[in-house]
Amino acid sequence: MDQKLKILIFIVAYNAERTINNVLMRIPSDLFGEYETEVLIIDDKSSDDTVLRCFEAIKSGQIKFKIHVLVNPENQGYGGNQKIGYQFAIEHEFDCVALLHGDGQYDPECLRDLIVPVLNEEAEAVFGSRMLTPFGALKGGMPIYKFAGNKILTFFQNIMLKTSLSEFHSGYRVYSVKALKQIPFHLNTSDFHFDTEIIIQLLLFGFRIVERPIPTYYGDEISHVNGLRYALDVVITTIKARVQYLGLFYERKFDIFDQHNCSGQYETKMDIDSPSRRTLKRIPHGSKVLEFGCGSGALLKELSKKSCSVCGVDRFSPNEEDKATFPFYQCDLNYEELPIEPGDYNYILMHDVLEHLANPETFLEKIYFSCHFSPDSRIIASTGNIAFFPIRVMLLFGQFNYGKRGILDMTHTRLFTFKTFKRLFEQAGFDVIHMEGIPAPVNLALGDNHISSWIAVVNRSLIYLSRSLFSYQIYLVAKPKRSLTLLMKEANEKGHEFSSCLMS
Repeated sequence: MDQKLKILIFIVAYNAERTINNVLMRIPSDLFGEYETEVLIIDDKSSDDTVLRCFEAIKSGQIKFKIHVLVNPENQGYGGNQKIGYQFAIEHEFDCVALLHGDGQYDPECLRDLIVPVLNEEAEAVFGSRMLTPFGALKGGMPIYKFAGNKILTFFQNIMLKTSLSEFHSGYRVYSVKALKQIPFHLNTSDFHFDTEIIIQLLLFGFRIVERPIPTYYGDEISHVNGLRYALDVVITTIKARVQYLGLFYERKFDIFDQHNCSGQYETKMDIDSPSRRTLKRIPHGSKVLEFGCGSGALLKELSKKSCSVCGVDRFSPNEEDKATFPFYQCDLNYEELPIEPGDYNYILMHDVLEHLANPETFLEKIYFSCHFSPDSRIIASTGNIAFFPIRVMLLFGQFNYGKRGILDMTHTRLFTFKTFKRLFEQAGFDVIHMEGIPAPVNLALGDNHISSWIAVVNRSLIYLSRSLFSYQIYLVAKPKRSLTLLMKEANEKGHEFSSCLMS
């Protein structure tokens, strides 16, 4: 006989003495026959008789299912209470956990509709939405200011997080316990915007979220939420999560494993204004190109379409399909000798590579001495600009932390400004013949829309005023100086010419 799936109905309770018994009585009894169902009530140090009412309901004999009652010795807050409940679900090996509120605001009769998609593995999270039915929330008594605030915040969050949820702010939810095990919800706030943070974590991991319509009930329950503070917390949290994607901010709670890009490679951005895209335009047809840090080889494949002879070097190997499209050498540039002679190429590319090396000076010297018989070779390199205006503002407020990507990538060993990046090349034997600034990839953070397009235009305009202050990245083109060996060779050849003329 197949083992029944385990469901935990988790009720967060705070000063709910008048409503908690009614919530318990309304839980559908058929859930306890079809599934192995238990109820967990966590009282968050109520100042009324909520706990007493819970035990009276148990002793009355009217409730047939198993109930656990936990009482926090200190108030943990709405989010802190949830953390304890989800940890309970994990440690007791439930399959899913449904969140209910002890104040009766959400309809327990809807539990089955919300639970089934998770149990059928159609989603890792199901949210009961009051906004799926047009104006249903208003008909259910939701105050107009809360309705408007919900709509505005949800609209903002959908733009920032590239989602299409009808609302982010329902507290009626069902989670897969397997999914909860994989996200760091224990790091989340203990305040009311815990619900926003856990949505972001689910999205970052790539988990599926579906919504189901639920009725809205607004009675005489007391709200413990400061609406303005909550809205501000939601906005700040959403912005932080999105800005972290650009590498300008970092919080461990949003450092979620990306199951769709686990190779460790950097993505080559060819569809936005990026170093790779500018290099593609700069290199002429038929050139010989060597790229260090080629990743999946997206740029090299585009250059091949321009009849260029290409080769790639990277610490990580591209997948077999990509590797078959161009010559490739796997090499850790920190510790291994160069696997190929760079001087055989017209263009040597280093997009966002040097800042990751333990000793970029030594690496550039190797490149220089391999190119000293090829003064027409060109080096094209890029790196993040640590003097970028948002970073300066962060420093002003005492913020400086490394992230998973961007200018403050955790794998960076060096940080550069325009002057220090230029000096790096000059001191390795190169003449810098061109430098320019690259704007921030705002469309990656905000999506392709009018707002991101407008910001990009403003960013490019500001770069003309001060590239040091407003450039997200530094783009550099250099050529090797004529080496002493080459100068001596040329002087020797010229001497032979004079000697031949005088002797003739």
